[in-house]
Amino acid sequence: MAELPLTLNTTIDLASQGINAQAFKFNSLTMESDKYISIKDTAPDGTAQVVVVDMHNNNAVNKRPMKAEATLMNPQDNIIALKAASEGQPGHFVQIFNLDTKEKLGVYQCPEQIVFWRWLAPRMLALVCAQDVYHWNLATANSQPEKIFQRAGKLAEAGTQIINYSANSQVSWCLLTGISSQDQGRTIDGNMQLYSVERKQQQLLEGHAGCFGNVYVDDGGVRCGVFAFQERKAGQPGTKLHIMDILKNRGESAPPFKVQQEIAMPPEAPTDFAVGLHLSEKHGVIFMVTKAGFLFMFDIGTGTMLVRSRVSQETVFITVGSALSGGIIFVNKRGAVMSAKVNEAAIVNYIINQLVQIPNRQDIAFNMAKRFGLPGADELFQRQFNQLFASGDYKGAALIAAQCKSGLLRTPQTIQQFKSVQAPPGQSSPILHYFSTLLEHNKLNALESVELVRPVVQQGRRELIEKWLKEDKLECTEELGDIVRPLETKFALSIYLRAQIHQKVIQCFVELGQIDQIVAYVKRVGYQADYTQLLQNMVASNPEGATNFAKSLLEGQNGVPLIDINQVVKVFMDQNRLQETTSILLDALKANKPDQAHLQTQLLAMNLQQAPKVAEAILQMNMFTHYDRAYIGQLCEKAGLMQWAMEHYTDGADLKRVMMHAHQMTPEFLIQYFSRLSPETALECLTDLMRHNRQNLQVAVKVAIQYHEQIGAVKIVEMFESFGSNEGIFYFLGAILNTSTDPDVHFKYIQAASRVGNMQEVERVCRESQVYDPTAVKNFLKEAKLPDPRPLIYVCDLHDFVEELTDYLYKNSLMKYIEVYVVKVNPLKCPQVIGSLIDLDCSEDFIKTLLQNVRAACPAEPLVEQIEKRNRLRLLLPWLEARVAEGNQDPHLHNAMAKILIDTNRDPENFLKTNAFYDSKIVGKYCEDRDPHLAYTAYKRAWGSCDEQLVDVTNRNGLFRLQARYLVERQSPDLWALVLTPDNQYRRNVIDQVVSTALPESTNADEVSATVKAFISADLPTELIELLEKIVLHNSDFSKNRNLQNLLVLTAIKADKARVMDYINRLDNYDGPEIAKIALGDPYGLYEEAFLIYKKCGQNAEAMDVLLENINSLERAQEFAARINDKTVWYKLGKAQLETGGVPESVDSYLKSEDATDYLEVIQAAEREENYEELVRYLMMARTKVKDSQIDGELVYAYAKTERLGEMEEFISGTNTANIQAVGDRLYDEKFYKAAKILYASIPNNGRLASCHVQLGEYTQAVEAAKKANNPKTWQEVNLACVKAEQFRCAEIAGQHIIVHPDHLEEVISQYEKQGCFDALMQLLESGLGNERAHVGMYTELATMYAKYKPKMLMDFIKMNVQKLNIPKLIHACERHYHWEHAVFLYTHYDEYDQAANTMMAHSPIAFAHDQFLMIMQKVSNMELYYRAVQFYLDEQPLQLNSLLSTITPKVDHARVVQQVKKAGQLPLIMPYMKQVQQHNIAPVNEAINDIYVDGEQYEELRQSIEEFDNFDQIALAQKLEKHELIEMRRIATLVYQKNKRYKQAIELAQHDKMYKDCMDSAMASGNQDLAEGLLKYFVEKEMKECFAACLYTCYDLIRPDIALELAWKSRNMDFAMPYLIQVMREYTDRVNALDKKTQKKEEEEEKQKSAPNDYVPDYMMPTMGPGLTGFGNLALTSGPANMQPMMGNTMNMGMQPQPGMQPSMMMTPNMGGF
Repeated sequence: MAELPLTLNTTIDLASQGINAQAFKFNSLTMESDKYISIKDTAPDGTAQVVVVDMHNNNAVNKRPMKAEATLMNPQDNIIALKAASEGQPGHFVQIFNLDTKEKLGVYQCPEQIVFWRWLAPRMLALVCAQDVYHWNLATANSQPEKIFQRAGKLAEAGTQIINYSANSQVSWCLLTGISSQDQGRTIDGNMQLYSVERKQQQLLEGHAGCFGNVYVDDGGVRCGVFAFQERKAGQPGTKLHIMDILKNRGESAPPFKVQQEIAMPPEAPTDFAVGLHLSEKHGVIFMVTKAGFLFMFDIGTGTMLVRSRVSQETVFITVGSALSGGIIFVNKRGAVMSAKVNEAAIVNYIINQLVQIPNRQDIAFNMAKRFGLPGADELFQRQFNQLFASGDYKGAALIAAQCKSGLLRTPQTIQQFKSVQAPPGQSSPILHYFSTLLEHNKLNALESVELVRPVVQQGRRELIEKWLKEDKLECTEELGDIVRPLETKFALSIYLRAQIHQKVIQCFVELGQIDQIVAYVKRVGYQADYTQLLQNMVASNPEGATNFAKSLLEGQNGVPLIDINQVVKVFMDQNRLQETTSILLDALKANKPDQAHLQTQLLAMNLQQAPKVAEAILQMNMFTHYDRAYIGQLCEKAGLMQWAMEHYTDGADLKRVMMHAHQMTPEFLIQYFSRLSPETALECLTDLMRHNRQNLQVAVKVAIQYHEQIGAVKIVEMFESFGSNEGIFYFLGAILNTSTDPDVHFKYIQAASRVGNMQEVERVCRESQVYDPTAVKNFLKEAKLPDPRPLIYVCDLHDFVEELTDYLYKNSLMKYIEVYVVKVNPLKCPQVIGSLIDLDCSEDFIKTLLQNVRAACPAEPLVEQIEKRNRLRLLLPWLEARVAEGNQDPHLHNAMAKILIDTNRDPENFLKTNAFYDSKIVGKYCEDRDPHLAYTAYKRAWGSCDEQLVDVTNRNGLFRLQARYLVERQSPDLWALVLTPDNQYRRNVIDQVVSTALPESTNADEVSATVKAFISADLPTELIELLEKIVLHNSDFSKNRNLQNLLVLTAIKADKARVMDYINRLDNYDGPEIAKIALGDPYGLYEEAFLIYKKCGQNAEAMDVLLENINSLERAQEFAARINDKTVWYKLGKAQLETGGVPESVDSYLKSEDATDYLEVIQAAEREENYEELVRYLMMARTKVKDSQIDGELVYAYAKTERLGEMEEFISGTNTANIQAVGDRLYDEKFYKAAKILYASIPNNGRLASCHVQLGEYTQAVEAAKKANNPKTWQEVNLACVKAEQFRCAEIAGQHIIVHPDHLEEVISQYEKQGCFDALMQLLESGLGNERAHVGMYTELATMYAKYKPKMLMDFIKMNVQKLNIPKLIHACERHYHWEHAVFLYTHYDEYDQAANTMMAHSPIAFAHDQFLMIMQKVSNMELYYRAVQFYLDEQPLQLNSLLSTITPKVDHARVVQQVKKAGQLPLIMPYMKQVQQHNIAPVNEAINDIYVDGEQYEELRQSIEEFDNFDQIALAQKLEKHELIEMRRIATLVYQKNKRYKQAIELAQHDKMYKDCMDSAMASGNQDLAEGLLKYFVEKEMKECFAACLYTCYDLIRPDIALELAWKSRNMDFAMPYLIQVMREYTDRVNALDKKTQKKEEEEEKQKSAPNDYVPDYMMPTMGPGLTGFGNLALTSGPANMQPMMGNTMNMGMQPQPGMQPSMMMTPNMGGF
């Protein structure tokens, strides 16, 4: 059983993964590639989740909770796109996340609804919205989607569902696909929009699926940008596959690629449609999957259907192409994910052996095999190769070998076969064609690479080898590298690397000097080489390279060195390479491992002994710690590196010895060295340094500064003190002072600075330091009695020793410094100084003077405190007055002034009232015990800040009247709350004073209001009412006060409701509406009081509201409205009546109110009650008040509903704002056609008017209205109605306006045909053609109608209008109705010559015409048609066959044609054709012609054919002819044997036929000495003397002279041999003469050399002899008698005797040497 062409597998069953079956549907399940499937599902707990299946990861299933509306996985990466609706915003919100990196790649709020989306590329997302299509390039950060095009045609309609969107790889062409249904789903129509991004143009197609791809469609080696789509037009059953080239990227010379084939849908599902179309770039086929589960596979080159099979019994709803397998993946409704791909091993054999119904199946199979590398066509490749090679088409043969992917033809035999062919003159060698073709299409194998590169290397063509290596065109082997290496080492290295010839790779690296690459390469490939020997060789020639190489070796592989480091050191040091050895060891020992101690010691020792500076540099790097330190220390000391010697010594004696050389050491080193010593030892060393040389003070100080924390600053100071070095102490402590917090350090520094006379430092430290002991420093400075007391001043000032400082300065008569201190240093300490001076009994004049100098800089508060404490305030009076005069506002200063004035009783009350700067709290407190009234005055002046003190002092002293007045004036709620609190025992006293005195005295309304509010806040309603009645009802200034009246009424409402009515009647200046609202509200419910208030206030509307809403009395309301007769009141009454359902009563009230505010409610109520009469009354009033189109519209509608059409017409003819269109539509929908007609006529809306006429049966009027509307939809409606009513004249008028619109034409035709009105339809179309807007569809449909109903008129119509027809559609109609002649004509004009030819041959009795057929055959593109045409002519038109072949000669395979005719046994029939094409020297043609010549005994023609054309089976022909009865035929056999170098057979056959000239020609042509001499002996034996002589001359070059002489002498034929012997002697003589001349010349040259310089070189060399001179057969010095042969041929025949007296030389005249 043959293998199947497809492999079908189930990838995963999603239902078995726990996914709900409801999720297996379009949009819920998405699949963008063969990697991910994403399903929007519901988890068992009811939450939304997304399930992702990774088909590249063993179908791993990942479930994530996700609330998004839809998800879409990236076709390549783990990236998910989420789509959801946004609350409060239109459109969809899209987010894209990378699930691996947790990165958000993009966010977009789409303004439109996204109806479909798709990944066009790994970083490009397409969004198909309700109106537009966008592309979102996510490769650009923060990008936004870009609009590409707008949906058009059927795809722009809301009823179309978008099912697919795709683009080609360049995103220059886009295809949008959607489906819709016009018959509730019985048939599914498909529509596609093809858009060119570059041209900004689009084309609308009818079909269900399409795809793009880049695939080979010819042998040019360029992938063609192909667009394929499945076409099915609405209402037509046929389905087609179209494949076309849209990119035109194959070059201008390539013909356009376009294929169209009918798709045979399965009989069990004729209406099935495609859900996916996918192009396999890997195998060159197109897969189509249908909704019913059928899988189709088509050949991309011809569109031929190769497979049709049902692969799923369930509905398939999603498909995707698989780039990995070249197949497809699809999912059905049961959740089965299935894959289908081409069975590469079986597809070619399947096409050849199983698809016998396809005539060009072998071409299809062969093209697929060679273009896409499919196995199974080796026999075809071999046959094609042999045929092309035999015909001399070496380029074509090479191309076939390159296209054969199995390598069948890539053999040494093939190479040898191409080598054996000689290149035609002026053309390249066939072997070069072979290699160039292979390089163009493939990579050469090992043998081919060697064969090609060897001559290229010989020619030195480096650029070619470099190019081939870069393009990876050669298979790299060691042999190839060896060939290339002499030319270019780097090329050889590249080859060795690819071939993994490790040793030679290393050799190349060394040759190129790329030493560093060796180790990297060895590490990578794991190769072990002899590195020691390699290093030894490299050190002498390239030390630097050897060093780098050694370092690389020591780095090793994975931390393991590739060579022993000791060997490396030995190799380099044997050649005294210290520098290189040092570099290697430094690099190798940088890890500082303990086991490398000896190497560290060796490295340092070598350099200390030979290069001390290098050794010092190494030591400075501090790289090593494991070497022998004592030994290295000794070497350092010997080398004079004392510092490094100290670094390495540990023994005390050694250290002391080296320390004797301290002058050779830097201070920095000594400082650093001291860090290693213990504190005690370091201190001893410092002592020794100071003792040994006092000049070491600077070093000692630096050391002390560096290590004072370890040694101790005190000990260091003691050490310096022991040597009396104050400078040492000063410099040492000065350096550490800023970082030290030791008080002794700072104290010692002050002492040292004072002792060395640096008073600036003493002053600075005393001023800035916060660490020293102030007491100790103060005492030291006092004892030292420095001439400048400023350090003491700073110490005392900073540490508050002001009294002691003042005492010291005063007692030492340093009064100047007292003034300086107070005025310049710290005026803030002036109060303390003044106090101390007073205690020291200093004179008041000095103190006053001091204060005057300080002025305002002295703080008042402490100064007053100091003076007041000593009871000397009056002393400050001048200073205070001066400060007050300066405008000083310091409260303390003014407090002091107040106290002085109070104590002196100098009008204190005036000061307290007028001064604004003293502190009321302090001064008031000061006055409480002295005078309470002054305290009240001081507290009152504070006005709020001392309220509590004021209340307290007035309560304690019974000053309630003052307190009441203050409370009223103050107007402070907080103060009132404090006083009126129930806990205040004095509250009643205060209230009495407020009511009796304070409030009546007040004339300020705010004060009264604040007081009332305070009473309210204190919840004293009774007292408040009493207060208010006294104020309001007793004719006070506030009797008419609105607020107080309001307050009185409100208080009564809350506290005493019985008084409310009385207050309402008695008072007349209150806020009635506000109070009424309060009275109406909870919890009071005083409705009558509120009604009375509104009525008294004249607010009738509010009063009506109370009656209607609170009292709920329509009778009282109606009575009140009648009495008041106010429009507002009537309006409110009307609204209430409307709510209760009384439409007539409410209308009456509204009319009286003349208010149309509630017109919407009135309209709704009237329409609900269908009381349109009352509505008309109301609307007539309303339109006078409100200008609203709805009012006028409802009035028109009410007129229509009440059948008052006259009034309606009159109304709409006047000025109005009614929306007549909307009212008309409303009436039309309710079938009030007459009223609607009036309205539409008034607008005018002629389209709707026509509809009304149609509904009323007024067809003529409908046509007139439609003319005015001029709308296709209107015309369509009128036409349909007229057709149904058989009003064909009106229908024709309407139809003419419809058929000019292509979109509506088919629908009109369908309606006519449904009604059976065929003649009327044709008449309509015929009349429509005269319209200037007539289009292709009209002509096409009329032609289709003729094909159906009037075929006689069809041909004339087609010929007249062929340029105006949709030819494919008309062809389909003609075929459907068997009009084959017409179909051929149409195919020809549509350039579908293949179809035209097929049709003529299939229906030849009707459609065939010889001349037309020849014209068509010149333009067909399918090569198979030529051979079908040949067979057709053999069967039906044999006499015209040569005419056909003459026409198609340039386009056919002549060998195939001959084979085809030969099979039919009609070869003589095409003899003229074969003679015409024999010039191409094709074997089958030559053999066929030769056979005909043989059969016809045409030997002259046969000989001419054989001599001119040699491509045939010559041996077979010769064997056939040698037994022929005609001698001429046998002579031709001899000629053939001779041409094939079978000279012996040729000679024997000629001898048999006694054709001796042929014998001699064959012998001479053979070049065989034995054959020539054998023939000569034959003539001797037969005593054929003339033939003997002729043979001597004919075979002159082959016959040895001695043999000829012997035979002539024996046979007594010397006379016949004499001419030959004469010629031989002449040549021999010439040669001897030539040798003599050369010998003589040589001797002469030798004579000349005796006197010539020794470096003379002769410029002539004797030519070498020719090959093997046996006897005198081959004469090298002269041209042989080959030039004589033409003469002999003309002068001698068989048996001719030499003429008497003939000179031998006359027989040898042609160009004899020397003559």
